[in-house]
Amino acid sequence: MRRTSRDIRTANRYGVLRQIIAHSPVSRQELAAATGLSLATVANLVGELLALGLLTEVGFEESAGGRPRGLVAVNASGGTLVGVDVAETYVHVELFDLALNVLARADEELRPGESGPDQVIGHIAAAVESVTGRAGSGAGDGDGDGRILGIGVSVPGQVDREGGVSVYAPNWDWHDVPLLSLLAGHLPHPLHLDNPLRACTVAELWFGAARDRGDAVVVNLGTGVGAGLALGGSLHRGVTNSAGEWGHTTLVLDGHPCHCGNRGCVETYVGAPGIMRRLRELDPGSPLLRPGDQTATIAALARAAAEGDPVAVAAVRETARFLGAGIADLVNLLNPEVIVLSSWVASLLGEPLLTGVREVVARHALARPLAGTEIVLSPIPTNPVSLGAATFALEGFLASVGRGTPGPGAPALLPGPAGGTDAAAG
Repeated sequence: MRRTSRDIRTANRYGVLRQIIAHSPVSRQELAAATGLSLATVANLVGELLALGLLTEVGFEESAGGRPRGLVAVNASGGTLVGVDVAETYVHVELFDLALNVLARADEELRPGESGPDQVIGHIAAAVESVTGRAGSGAGDGDGDGRILGIGVSVPGQVDREGGVSVYAPNWDWHDVPLLSLLAGHLPHPLHLDNPLRACTVAELWFGAARDRGDAVVVNLGTGVGAGLALGGSLHRGVTNSAGEWGHTTLVLDGHPCHCGNRGCVETYVGAPGIMRRLRELDPGSPLLRPGDQTATIAALARAAAEGDPVAVAAVRETARFLGAGIADLVNLLNPEVIVLSSWVASLLGEPLLTGVREVVARHALARPLAGTEIVLSPIPTNPVSLGAATFALEGFLASVGRGTPGPGAPALLPGPAGGTDAAAG
């Protein structure tokens, strides 16, 4: 799809704000060097962000022989963002200030059988209302801390981000669920939809192992599995926002059945249910198994493996064997600078999983692409999906500026050079 001047303007705003959040305080000259934009363009964009209350002037720094340079920083109290991580077994919500510091958290458990759209929406609404209420944000109609700029919602599976539709979530058997329209009846704030592959990848680009890297893959390991892609330093979505469905590529011909309808998918071997199946195969009566509770089972497995339990060690080793084979394919196919193991399964299994994966990849990947690839655990200390979802809300807010119908809590239209609205500002 051809990008308009409005799209370019939004992308430039987003890129400049991203740099400021990461490097506050910073001068306009430093921003121009970091973004590749002209100093005049950066100055205009910074002026717009100051007018929106997203930035603040914080003094000057000496320059080499010239006038002191003005410094700007993110105005952390200029509004809040909500990031929602909806997984197959839980809803996790975080409220962030504009520097993307966590202000409040809330969790809702999704029990077996609670996967209907109305049930999931009820849990999302309850968790969002909890964090906004505890942070004193209320309805978000005022300025400062009370202004909710938007809510980013990540749901598993394929999504239509423009239409706000969950196109296909195989683990729930969702097809074309108009999720944001349904949520709008509960939450009076701008809503933005995507999936955890994109959310984790953006979080790593902003704050994690993919920062300042050109090409990166973020492997999301949870109930579902996928691979978020960053190419040339930017998120790669694909033509239909479906890039990264690596979890539904074939790992074992005629292997275990997958929720997507195929057999032998990567997800069926390295997702949480697949790991639980492996544990049952190794020891049907294992005390580590918590039927119906994936998180408790994987946590128990991780503890037992760390203590040297032979069944647990074997289960982690076999998981690393399948995962490493799949990751070797990503190394050969994409030749990335870094592959990041992210999400809750990777976090719980940690270093033993990482060590096993590296050993398997070394045996299966081609030497030349592997020599340029680092494989690491996500260094992000908080929930990367919620963090990434919050950046989608921020991006959506910046895109809304200058449109004729701003969302709830959005500012007035920016004035254009001739006194009207800036047609390229959105």
